[in-house]
Amino acid sequence: MTRKVFIVFIAFLFTGCAVGKDYQRPGLDIPSRWRFGDKEAQALVNVHWWEQFKDPVLNQLIETALNENKDVLIAAARIEEYGGRYVAARGDLFPKSGVEASGTRQRVTEAGVTPWSDGVPNPYPTYQAYFNASWEIDLWGKLRRATEAARADLLSMEYAHRAVLLSLTAAVAGAYVDLRDYDRQLAIARETLKTRERSLEIFKLRFDAGVISELELSQVRSEYESARAMIPQIEKSIVQQEHAINLLLGRNPGPVDRGVGIDQLKFPMIPAGLPSGLLERRPDILQAEQSLIAANARIGVAKAAYFPSISLTGMLGNASVDLTRLFTGPSLIWNAGATLTLPVFTAGRTWGQVKASTALQKQALLNYQKTIQTAFREVEDSLADQSLTRDKLDAQFKQMTALRNYRDLAVLRYENGYSSYLEVLDAQRNLFSIELDYIQTRGSLFHALINLYKAMGGGWTAEENPVPEPENVKEK
Repeated sequence: MTRKVFIVFIAFLFTGCAVGKDYQRPGLDIPSRWRFGDKEAQALVNVHWWEQFKDPVLNQLIETALNENKDVLIAAARIEEYGGRYVAARGDLFPKSGVEASGTRQRVTEAGVTPWSDGVPNPYPTYQAYFNASWEIDLWGKLRRATEAARADLLSMEYAHRAVLLSLTAAVAGAYVDLRDYDRQLAIARETLKTRERSLEIFKLRFDAGVISELELSQVRSEYESARAMIPQIEKSIVQQEHAINLLLGRNPGPVDRGVGIDQLKFPMIPAGLPSGLLERRPDILQAEQSLIAANARIGVAKAAYFPSISLTGMLGNASVDLTRLFTGPSLIWNAGATLTLPVFTAGRTWGQVKASTALQKQALLNYQKTIQTAFREVEDSLADQSLTRDKLDAQFKQMTALRNYRDLAVLRYENGYSSYLEVLDAQRNLFSIELDYIQTRGSLFHALINLYKAMGGGWTAEENPVPEPENVKEK
């Protein structure tokens, strides 16, 4: 009977109860479908979505950023830090042991209360060598809850690392789209400048011949200078965008390689996924949940301070004033003991720690819920953005086609004497403006799709899946 009781007692020591509630995912109000869902959406959220742009240069830039970006390296170092913290917290569950050895030489007073024995050397040496061990028995689960919290912190840092990778891929892709957007705007501006320069030369000859007035010449010169002023502004944006990309790549400022033009970049497919899928895919939601798990576990750690703690200690070794006799039988020393600590009065310290831990858990819960709501909003915003931007791009393309026809007719009417050159200038000005706007809207559509992949938690996984050829915006 005694043996059975002893076995039960030992089992209780190892599997004692853990104070505090075990974590359960809170109930969440999750929509059943997306408001702006697309019937042609593809299950591509966890692939290397940027490869759908069909630009090898962009692929290389993102690969470089993932390997060299400083924020990524910092996030990876944080994982190592919290991995060490988890191992340290888990180590408290097990007994600790060590070996110590010491040698001292000391002199004591011979005129003290206790008479000094004749024949005993003064000063005298002391030599010790012993093995010690200690173990705090986790009766109430304090150490297990602390380990649970440390593990959740480690996973939180892992998901934070994934969030950095997700944001980085979206940032590099978006910055590259902006760069190619500026490149195309610069090409349009230069082409327009050349056209207006030729017109200015012709009008100078006509003015010298007395065919046109100085008013018409000034109008042509004004449009020429307007186009010329646009070029350095776009060039400045290009240089600044190159510097921004290099920062994302973890490099110093400098030029950036180009691949295909923005007109040749392919639009990625619209990714598919139910709202509930974000809970298992978006790294910021997973990170927020792990923070909630850690906060929940720390309530148990705080509550354990209400209960007694038991620590076992022991020591076995040798001690002698003669080094040659240190490891002989008479030099043997040992001790074994147990310490029971029972809190009686803490002036509210334990209560305050429990209250603070409970409040932190409430904050983590609210942050988790807010993160989910923010994720739903970002997906809905991106779905609406890409859908409505496609409509805008289609309308601008038709407007651009109409303005090109208007310009050609205005030139024909002017050359045949049916209208003044003001009509031609107005047509050219409107066409130049819509061409720039169209390129910017095309870039905006790329951004909307990039944001959609980011909002749905794609782009950080290492999975490789075949990517179907995306359909471009229809341009007649």
